Amino acid sequence: MKEYREQRFTGERALFAQKGAKINNVIFADGESPLKESSDLEIRDSSFQWKYPLWYCNNVTVENSVFAEMARAGIWYTNDISMKDCLYEAPKGIRRVNNLTLENIDFPNAGETIWHCDNVKMKNIVAKGDYFCMNCSNMDIENVRLAGNYSFDGCSNITMRRSKLISRDAFWNCDNVTVYDSYICGEYLGWNSNNITFVNCTIESLQGMCYIKNLTLENCRVLNTTLAFEYSTVDAEVTTVIDSVKNPLGGIIRAKGIGELIMETERINPNDTRIVTGDMYEI
Repeated sequence: MKEYREQRFTGERALFAQKGAKINNVIFADGESPLKESSDLEIRDSSFQWKYPLWYCNNVTVENSVFAEMARAGIWYTNDISMKDCLYEAPKGIRRVNNLTLENIDFPNAGETIWHCDNVKMKNIVAKGDYFCMNCSNMDIENVRLAGNYSFDGCSNITMRRSKLISRDAFWNCDNVTVYDSYICGEYLGWNSNNITFVNCTIESLQGMCYIKNLTLENCRVLNTTLAFEYSTVDAEVTTVIDSVKNPLGGIIRAKGIGELIMETERINPNDTRIVTGDMYEI
């Protein structure tokens, strides 16, 4: 396997179409697409400082490396890439990747990052930016800490554990999402989705969890949340008082209490939803 060590490369396609290479302590300075069309790469302790570094690549590992702000649109149309212990500053970072593993990655400028990816594993991720993880499928996520709106739009088959999201419009247009032991804060959570489950989560949301088919909450805290569950079919077990609930389509809502229950008979059939509050009094 060819090795590049302690070198600096400039110019377009500096190491184009490498077939098996170890890249250690290398700086890719100005010059687009330095490793385009490459395969079987082991990259360590290196720095990418310009656009499109890893396009159309296969079988890549990246460890302890940096993608600077100008390494925009850095990893697109690539298969089988694993990244660990990296700082990824560039926006629009990862798109149309199949078999993506990320561990211990910081995304301080994560706008429009991780789009249209399949078979994604993420662990110990810190990210800030809007439209994080759009139209992805088959995601296994643990300990993601995200500040950014419109996250996980259009995704399917997600399992998320022990994460914290400050994110307006999270999980819109999704199918088959299960979130465990997490905190989610943001308006309009989960609209227009199917089969969404929250287990042992804390949720804050204005008009949260509306327009959902098959919404489940198990042992969840729903705090500072108004106008919840509108036009959703729901099976909810909530250990706190819900500030207000509006026009659920059907199912059962069990809660410590409901501050305001709005049932507009011209819009829904109140008899389709069973409401049980803390003293087990059925409304």
